[in-house]
Amino acid sequence: MRTRHGEFERIRSVLENVDPDEPLTAREILEVLEEHGEDFDSAHRVATVLGRREETGDVEVIREQPYRYEFVDDNN
Repeated sequence: MRTRHGEFERIRSVLENVDPDEPLTAREILEVLEEHGEDFDSAHRVATVLGRREETGDVEVIREQPYRYEFVDDNN
């Protein structure tokens, strides 16, 4: 399944405005998105979108239980 256009940008935009202090789980990200009026199917969908962007270097996936996601800062 291909990532629907704009899903990554929607996630990133909300999280940049919230600026979390630490990496978040997909479920935590889903909760933040819902609080900001963004509709996503599930935490699994959030994880899928962010996991695919790890390949391009936009997201770091921290492989613990549960997985956590953090955006890579281009200014480093």
